Amino acid sequence: MATALTWLRRRLRWAAAPVWRLVYNLYERQLERQVQALPMPSHIGIILDGNRRHARESGLQDPEAIYRLGAAKLDDILAWSVELGVRMVTLWVFSPDNLGRSETEISGIFGAVEAKMRALAADPHIHRRGVHIAAMGRRDLLPPALLEAIDMAEAATRGNDQITVTLAIGYGGREEIADAIRAFLADCAEQGLSAAEAASRVSPEAIRRHLYLADMPDPDLIIRTSGEVRLSGFMLWQSVHSELYFCDVNWPAMRRIDYLRGIRAFQRCERRFGV
Repeated sequence: MATALTWLRRRLRWAAAPVWRLVYNLYERQLERQVQALPMPSHIGIILDGNRRHARESGLQDPEAIYRLGAAKLDDILAWSVELGVRMVTLWVFSPDNLGRSETEISGIFGAVEAKMRALAADPHIHRRGVHIAAMGRRDLLPPALLEAIDMAEAATRGNDQITVTLAIGYGGREEIADAIRAFLADCAEQGLSAAEAASRVSPEAIRRHLYLADMPDPDLIIRTSGEVRLSGFMLWQSVHSELYFCDVNWPAMRRIDYLRGIRAFQRCERRFGV
């Protein structure tokens, strides 16, 4: 009897699957039409959260396999962004706080990112889409092999100008601001300025010029996956006017409709920039 019931449930799920796929596809197309009819965010920041939760739900235990799933999701984000006309995407991959994790897990993250950077550097689709790869963060926190892979991807895509994908790796918002102030003070010292003269030159614009990527426009929209409702220090300086969207799905399982919903939420906001 139990075997018959199991067989029946499987048959019902199999029969229902095409219907659900049809409903999903219709909804996705409707959502895309809504999004395409309104102005698109130029710069989207994404906090990649939920890799470990996704692994537990999927029964994965190998750290590098877990984070390779997350790295593979970058291909989807690239494709969706290019299709929608998003010009810049910044992905938070690894923070200084993550150094408190186990050595095995850290190695898994770094190994997955390194493999992905090497693959992107050699991928002809990246060049056809005009993807430029950049990175920001504290390079001294990263192993030499990963730095080499990042440099290779940046060099291979330097001439591309359709969309910029920036990896925030070894990145923390507080660290970025501290490093910016340190660089500002070093510039003042080189000019022979006194402490009082340096203090008189402090301004938001002066600090901004010393951020990791000073020319990067602020993100219009920041998306965080996994259901956590906080920025955790992501782009602290740049996010002052960003719209925020928190998504329940874990990063490796993020779907196109989740991305579209985030953009739709941005488009529904009345952006007044404090005015």
